[in-house]
Amino acid sequence: MPSNISRRATARPWLIGIALAALALQPPPTVAAQRAPSPAQIQQALDAAYAKYKDLKEGKNADYIPALAKVDPQVFGISLVTPDGKVYTAGDLTTEVSIQSVSKVFTLARVIQDEGEAAILKNPGVDATGMKFNSIVAIEKDKEGSEMNPLVNPGAITTTSMVRGGSADAVWKAILQTHDDFAGRRLAVLEDVYKSEAETNQRNQAIGALMYAYGHIKANPSQAVDIYTRQCAIGVNAKDLAIMAATLANGGKNPVTGKQAIDQRHVPAVLAVMATAGLYDDSGKWLYRTGLPAKSGVGGGLIAVSPGKFGIAVVSPPLDEAGNSVRAQKAIADISDALGGNPYAPRAMNTAAGDVR
Repeated sequence: MPSNISRRATARPWLIGIALAALALQPPPTVAAQRAPSPAQIQQALDAAYAKYKDLKEGKNADYIPALAKVDPQVFGISLVTPDGKVYTAGDLTTEVSIQSVSKVFTLARVIQDEGEAAILKNPGVDATGMKFNSIVAIEKDKEGSEMNPLVNPGAITTTSMVRGGSADAVWKAILQTHDDFAGRRLAVLEDVYKSEAETNQRNQAIGALMYAYGHIKANPSQAVDIYTRQCAIGVNAKDLAIMAATLANGGKNPVTGKQAIDQRHVPAVLAVMATAGLYDDSGKWLYRTGLPAKSGVGGGLIAVSPGKFGIAVVSPPLDEAGNSVRAQKAIADISDALGGNPYAPRAMNTAAGDVR
């Protein structure tokens, strides 16, 4: 004799349909549904990373630029900003360091905004060189081609030369305004760092001359090198960098000020170059570990972007052999893991309802 439940199911077949529909709404058992972390969880992740790495002694300051060798190696600040403009912090948020190569991202954004994505694809290109960030061999290997990218020095100096402006002052104002828009405040050059770099940038001057000789820079390579040197000396703290990263995470709109710094349609191109070449010749290792588009600078700053979720930054001057902040890499990886930041991580999708969890 069938049970009461069986009789009811047989008598009311529509119950079976409801039950099956309910099961369809559940995520697959092998993929856990993701929920946005709470403010408390975000702050806890930052505090845990800060406590874990604040006494780390690995790495050393960059010393090929004398001013960078003098920066306090104990400086350690973390900031994370969400697309709704909430700012989370841990550690040192007042000390400014020079932005260095992180600036390459935002000058790239300026050129893409004004000239279009095809301009960068054509010159200097978007491929990783597989060589050091200041390699001259990479230039000789591809004299007349487009096998570099805007996040290594030859490509970055070329990209700076592509910024619109009828004079050096006009070009510089456009670059600085772009950085201001992304950071949400007026930034300024650390003049001691600029002076120190300008006195020791003979290699970049040679790179500029070669890029001009091979037609990548169209005119006045010495001006391009000088403006590039100045942009690298812009002073930023961890909060500034996190807001800049969060602007990219938020489709180009600064989540704190509400200003659109770059059109949303251009953000994927910027993030793609960051993913390809953001951490010098360790970019592949970083992407493999975290999945996050990122960019480092030898001043100790590192930004990373989890699209639609957060922008994060760490300032900590001691670097590894590749030129990337040791504390920053470890802290950001831990925080991203805790918050589900990896954009490649599987997410449950309810195809019937068209909903992604």
